[in-house]
Amino acid sequence: MAGSDGAEADETDDGDDPVERTAAAWVARLSSSDATEADRREFEAWRGADPAHAAAYAEMDALWRRLGQLPDPRPREGLPKGSPKGSPKRPPKTLASLAALALIGGGLAYEVGLLDRLRADLWSDVGTIAHATLPDGSGVALNTDTAIALQFTERERGIALLRGEASFDVVPDPNRPFVVRGGGLSVRAVGTRFFLRADGAVRPVGVAEGRVDVSGPSGRAVVSAGEEIRVGGGALQVTAADVERDLAWRDGRLIFAGQPLAAVLAELNRYRRGRIVLLDPRLGERRVTGAFDARNTDEALDVIAATMGARIRRLSPLLVLVGSPL
Repeated sequence: MAGSDGAEADETDDGDDPVERTAAAWVARLSSSDATEADRREFEAWRGADPAHAAAYAEMDALWRRLGQLPDPRPREGLPKGSPKGSPKRPPKTLASLAALALIGGGLAYEVGLLDRLRADLWSDVGTIAHATLPDGSGVALNTDTAIALQFTERERGIALLRGEASFDVVPDPNRPFVVRGGGLSVRAVGTRFFLRADGAVRPVGVAEGRVDVSGPSGRAVVSAGEEIRVGGGALQVTAADVERDLAWRDGRLIFAGQPLAAVLAELNRYRRGRIVLLDPRLGERRVTGAFDARNTDEALDVIAATMGARIRRLSPLLVLVGSPL
């Protein structure tokens, strides 16, 4: 797959079809517990105005029932059909409700993120990458949605990684070790460059220079330059890795080499608010190789659509569906 720099999508579904957006909004409104008879009458007027309206609504309704994202509070006999023409007033205002219903888990995570930021000394917003110099002169880079708290003492340069991912360029000080704790792991370094993730990643620790001592509930391991920790099988496993590639996010780059599309989309999702929903598991198994701009995930999605034939449907700024072409 070509990288996103200078690339243009040949054909993408940008999801800006107003009929499709309105149909999605009606799904959200009619699936809510406070939908009224007036809402239903307005909906029937809209649906009966054009066969394309009915087709779009049927598609969106079936999609969301299949995803299990929305409850169905409607009567078993369904909605009546065949009302006169009309135009709904509520859908444009309720489009956000569709995203909200699909993003309940994400919203709760964001609220937790706010709490972490209140506890943090340094933090980065979703989709941003921050760089800073610590009191001892060491450098730190905060990946998207990351928060750290400094716990420096006379004996230890301690850091709590409250959420997200951070990399550290540690200034050597044999008498005052540098220790980062997060995600159930403790990483101890004297002078080195490494990263730690606290989001449950399979590869939570990697070393670009020097060596670190990693300990956690699954044991202890020494990780050297060019190696990462893999969590699994009840032990900390040390494996060879391209750590520089994994740290490319520090310069705003996301580099993938033969990774499943599902994993690529999950990584892109870290850099945007809302959710990217993969509709086709078989499509998610296809391999992706390329480089993307971490600050422009929409462009990355367009490149994926153009090069893999995927269908991208943006129902709102907070909700993107990725599936196979019709």
